[in-house]
Amino acid sequence: MSGLFRHWLTRRIIQRSQITPGQWAEVFAALPLLRGYSEAELLRLRELAILFLHRKVFEGGAGFIVTEAMMLIIAVQACIPILKLAIDCYDGWLTVIVYPAGFAPRRVVRDEFGVVHNVQSHLSGEAWQRGPVVLAWDDTEHAGVIDGHNLVIHEFAHKLDMQTGVANGFPPLHANMSSTHWFEVFSKGFEDFQNRCSRGEHIGIDCYAATLPAEFFAVLSEVFFERPELIQQYYADIYAQLRLYYRQDPLLRLA
Repeated sequence: MSGLFRHWLTRRIIQRSQITPGQWAEVFAALPLLRGYSEAELLRLRELAILFLHRKVFEGGAGFIVTEAMMLIIAVQACIPILKLAIDCYDGWLTVIVYPAGFAPRRVVRDEFGVVHNVQSHLSGEAWQRGPVVLAWDDTEHAGVIDGHNLVIHEFAHKLDMQTGVANGFPPLHANMSSTHWFEVFSKGFEDFQNRCSRGEHIGIDCYAATLPAEFFAVLSEVFFERPELIQQYYADIYAQLRLYYRQDPLLRLA
């Protein structure tokens, strides 16, 4: 598809959107996180959300009915990380599944000794490589409150991470970024955070981030957009890398 035709098609999708000004007002009012955004940023967020809704399919889990308002709240939050990137970052998969509350999928796993186990985990969200994003609505509805936790941003940070393959805390970087520096900064920060959590030292960042490098990136992405001062205070080098990657500076916005 040529660039000109692609641009024309994108503008046509946006211009033909049936989302009313009242619906936008309701979703923005429901997401306090957006109050520091400029008019230009809110316009861009609206456009990305329209494209997101055009490209993705929403399904309800366990018989849950996903309304248009729910889809819009999810789409807007999903587009916060790509505000200065591109909707194409979410290519390669189709479905968002929404459960009414936390879900407990059963899976068969094989341990290091070759023994097969039936495992059931209680989750509020997950992202599959080249598969769906799964969200619990009770953790999604008020995710835009500025408390440092945002399930939607967390799971879509995993999707950005997965662009290079399996999630490992190393998303595809921009040309002006150093992969060596990213690896050094995040590795050092991850080790330090693991040590803090093992000592029972709480700094306002969920210790779930200490489980895996992929979770460290996803949790810090949540905090970056909601409580950026925490990352700046404890991991200034990581904040600088996230600012370069997302091409946003939430410290300035939330100030």
